[in-house]
Amino acid sequence: MIPLCDLKQQYTELQAELEAALLSSAAAGQYIMGPNVRGFEQEFAAYADCKYAIGVGNGTDALHISLLAAGIGPGDEVITTPFTFIATCEAINLVGATPVFVDIDPVTFNIDPDKIEEAITPRTKLILPVHLYGLPCEMDRILAIAEQHHLKVIEDCAQSVGASYKGKQTGTMGLAGCLSFFPSKNLGCMGDGGMILTNDDEMYERAEMLRRHGGKVKYHHTENGVNSRLDDIQAAVLRVKLSHLEQWNQRRQAAAAKYAEGLADQPISLPTAGNSDALSVFHQYTVLVDGRDRLLKVLGEQGVGTAVYYPIPLHLQEVNRSLNYQPGDFPVSERVADRCLSLPMSPHLTPEQQEVVCHTMIANLEPVGTQG
Repeated sequence: MIPLCDLKQQYTELQAELEAALLSSAAAGQYIMGPNVRGFEQEFAAYADCKYAIGVGNGTDALHISLLAAGIGPGDEVITTPFTFIATCEAINLVGATPVFVDIDPVTFNIDPDKIEEAITPRTKLILPVHLYGLPCEMDRILAIAEQHHLKVIEDCAQSVGASYKGKQTGTMGLAGCLSFFPSKNLGCMGDGGMILTNDDEMYERAEMLRRHGGKVKYHHTENGVNSRLDDIQAAVLRVKLSHLEQWNQRRQAAAAKYAEGLADQPISLPTAGNSDALSVFHQYTVLVDGRDRLLKVLGEQGVGTAVYYPIPLHLQEVNRSLNYQPGDFPVSERVADRCLSLPMSPHLTPEQQEVVCHTMIANLEPVGTQG
């Protein structure tokens, strides 16, 4: 079996380092807001060239807390993409705001900047772009639109840790950036974990307070917050893995290049690797192919792990029924959702495994004449 993401191999590669870090954290007995959390926050801020990094419980909490800290609430509208994981609009819903969706670019799968301005209303307060699959959005254009209309920008970087746009790390260009350290991410822990990045002093003070029940001083609470703190054991794991992140992302980029070579001249739409402006770190390697569901089944039967990220766009999810969107409202997102397929991708994917994936894919593609 060729797994979609090989976490066992990653553990084997780092076993001695990880076990030493885990045992050290366990022996220290400071499990909540311990020294590894502070150390990781400082180290990641330095890595991202960002003023502040705030460890939180998971990526969804990073979004939720950032929206709260930015003052987003009932009556406000937040522009975002309908083609992403539910957590993006879930966080908007949690603060009582309304998600307003904008269709995606058919090449990058990210929010289409050309469509943002037409979605702005007097209630719009924030744009929430998602750097999907590890490819940065066109941040210059998004930030220019936000400045022109006096809007805030918070970046969803759950899949783009280490990706850069014109030399800047994703998560450092807007008011805040929100990261996930779910185990399968490019930088993942051994459970849930997340982080908020910001260069804004006020944003830092509010988010840092909100993650621990809304109080700057213990037992003194100035507003309702949440209980969302990255724990010391997970921070210890992340400190070990952070030192390997750049090399791992380079391996992902090399694997993506090999896929592009192996699947060239096939009736498959391949993902862009980006360019000097927006460089992908390939959290996923996602192709578009006709007969996706049949191919998904066949590949699984032949030992190739695949997944569909994401089969139902957010505007058609049951939880968003009250927004009154209809099929056809965002045709690019809907077409991509019907045809997208993510292939095995990790820093530990071997060239031999990729050859098997490519051969199996090509052997099972629908004949060109049958595609519609």
